[in-house]
Amino acid sequence: MTGAQAEIQALAAVTAVACALPGVFLVLRRQAMVSDAITHSVLLGIVVAFLLVEDLSSPLLLIGAALTGVLTVFLVEVLQRTRLVREDAAIGLVFPALFSIGVILIARFADGVHLDIDVVLLGEIAFAPLERFEAFGWDWGPTPLVEMSAILLVNAGLISILFKELKVATFDAGLAYALGFSPALVHYGLMSLVSVTAVGAFDAVGSILVVALMVGPPAAAYLLTDRLGVLLVLAAALGAGGAIAGYWLAHWVDASIAGAIAVVLGLEFAVVFLLAPGRGVIAHARRRARQRIRFAETMLAIHLLNHERSPEVLVENRVASLRDHLRWETDFAERIVRSARHDGLVAQRDGLLELTDAGRRLAEGALAHT
Repeated sequence: MTGAQAEIQALAAVTAVACALPGVFLVLRRQAMVSDAITHSVLLGIVVAFLLVEDLSSPLLLIGAALTGVLTVFLVEVLQRTRLVREDAAIGLVFPALFSIGVILIARFADGVHLDIDVVLLGEIAFAPLERFEAFGWDWGPTPLVEMSAILLVNAGLISILFKELKVATFDAGLAYALGFSPALVHYGLMSLVSVTAVGAFDAVGSILVVALMVGPPAAAYLLTDRLGVLLVLAAALGAGGAIAGYWLAHWVDASIAGAIAVVLGLEFAVVFLLAPGRGVIAHARRRARQRIRFAETMLAIHLLNHERSPEVLVENRVASLRDHLRWETDFAERIVRSARHDGLVAQRDGLLELTDAGRRLAEGALAHT
């Protein structure tokens, strides 16, 4: 592995972690698509700041982008509060308008400047090692890597310091007011963080991959845990792992690195979506199947309880009679009887079903709650 390959993978991993940390709170707040709106609309802030200072390396571009990101969120909320449009419609109205203004300004006033729309949208992480950051006589590595490392430290530091405020404002805004701090201030601070992170990642990976990094790993991690601290760690790990795996996938198939990373992140989510122990599709299907069997066992216990002292007990409490009385197919009836016997709810002697003490308690408890 060459030094350039190591730097590209380091940049991909650092960018993934930097995006995943604020992305966790976007997912928890059900505002994942706000990241898409911000990552497009900040182009306007970048262009306006450049037209003012005419310097692509100026920190004012970052400030302009952050302010535009906050403006995007503000406009979306203004439209939403009118109750005339829903949040998704408000996002669909605001960010195309702001993004289009940025595109028009580039075409009109910055056509010869390196603010190429395709680069902003798609990014090309393979070129990152060509731009070096040199200071104090040292080569500190690719400039995007240095920038994203600084943003990652800022994100991790602010989230650590404001962890309690972010947690309370995310899950219970009323409690946040009662504790004396403003959920709105926390909200706009978070959106500023998202904006700065998105702009910092533009040169490296482009806005499309920024959205994938902000949403994919947190969404997958959310299916694995209910603890916020663990959620942040898992999202960071999934993001970094997916970024590195995506690089090697692109290397193997000779494809776009950004595209390959997005594909791997999608595959990560798909695997978690299917296999997550508590919330995965398979776990949910097994839980539903178990609930269905448990309900059928309860119905069987009630049926046996109702007939165990009747004169027809020798007829009613047989597997064959369940088809007529409970409207069960023979295969399903036999399956439920096997399950009930396995769970110690019924016993079978000479073809006659009898309730055990546990089965009787189950039937009596169910009848008591009806």
